[in-house]
Amino acid sequence: MVEKLSDHVAQCAGSLRNSQLSHLQADVYFNMDQQDPILNGKYPAKAHCAKVASYLQTKPANVRSNAVIYLEDLNPDAVIWSGLPLMPTEALKIYDIDACLPNSSLPAHLSSLAQQDSEVGFYIKDSQRDAFLSVFKTSVFTDFELLHPAIDECRVTKDSYEVALLRKANTISKAAHTAVLRAILTARNEQDLEAVFVATCISGGAKHQAYHGIFGSGENAATLHYQHNNQPLSGRKNVLVDAGAEWDCYCSDVTRTMPLTGKFDPESRAIYSIVLRMQSAAFALLKAEVRWETLHIRAHEIAVQGLLELGILRNGTSEELLKERISVAFFPHGLGHYLGMDTHDTGGNPDYGDNDSLFRFLRIRGSIPQGAVVTVEPGVYFCRFIVEPYLRDEKKKEFIDERVLERFWGVGGVRIEDDVVVTKDGYENLTMAPKGIEEMESIIADGS
Repeated sequence: MVEKLSDHVAQCAGSLRNSQLSHLQADVYFNMDQQDPILNGKYPAKAHCAKVASYLQTKPANVRSNAVIYLEDLNPDAVIWSGLPLMPTEALKIYDIDACLPNSSLPAHLSSLAQQDSEVGFYIKDSQRDAFLSVFKTSVFTDFELLHPAIDECRVTKDSYEVALLRKANTISKAAHTAVLRAILTARNEQDLEAVFVATCISGGAKHQAYHGIFGSGENAATLHYQHNNQPLSGRKNVLVDAGAEWDCYCSDVTRTMPLTGKFDPESRAIYSIVLRMQSAAFALLKAEVRWETLHIRAHEIAVQGLLELGILRNGTSEELLKERISVAFFPHGLGHYLGMDTHDTGGNPDYGDNDSLFRFLRIRGSIPQGAVVTVEPGVYFCRFIVEPYLRDEKKKEFIDERVLERFWGVGGVRIEDDVVVTKDGYENLTMAPKGIEEMESIIADGS
């Protein structure tokens, strides 16, 4: 039944709203001479459908692929207000599909498929099940036990077209992060920097952000997903900028930590250098089939070593402190996640019930396949809510020197995040936003 079902899954009857596609139409043709030539071609929809169908089959085989996109029927009243939506002829130019039909033809088309083969089955949302059952009698599945994992896993690895889209998103994000650096000395509020970032993305053709950006200054940077972006910058040391452009539904996810005065103070520079070393150590191990936990542990080892050298940690070797999980107080999240059409993309098989605090928040577990796109985003944070319980614990407080720690609260948090494609023997970094200390300080000086 799985083999029979997969043959029809490959027909990929995708029903999308015109509003979801209208911005794609414009973006595909934006600055063609400045982007990867592969993006002059069509989005490989048929290949993606066939990939899912092959995954569902018990044995790999050639899969019959017939990809159809359904658009909302043309509504004359809506055209008066919003203009013409994406038309079928235009969709055929953008996507590698066999046909583009109106939504009103969907029931008849599916009924025709069912009449051609009595064993065909359809995955239908539970809310729409009764409507489809009334149209034709065939197998209708609302249990996505097979299909959801297949789609999730197939989205983990990216083809060359998808990598080109991710690279384009990162190119725009580089320009936006650089613009924020140039604006730092004149900005007065976190929202000023957010405005610069978003405006730069829009002027580059990316009208949508991949996610709600984080522009956390001072101790706000210690909140991992800080959302307010409305606090004054005066009197604060650094700003953590976690923001990325989206290009044709594909995300970039880039984090940089920048000195608000134009120069990192000694404490901030020391922490920033540790985080850079954490990322470099993870990169040195990254290649296809490496276990993600291995990279995560290595990043924690570098964090412990660095914090010991600064005197923040004490009374133990690196091995002893790692065993006690003391570094989790300063690096509480996972090293990264899959990236693609979602910022936290599908796959990864996280285990948030893990009793080991070192691994509990890892969004990826196990080996990383060749062709996957992941973020590598180590960080060191001074979050009172997280660290102070360690200081109240009779055993754990012996490993942290509060007098030294006092000098670092104002650093807030430092995170450095790049998006990389995993290759057989290493990786390709798609993120070119400035991250070297001297490079960033020079850009800030030039921008002033």
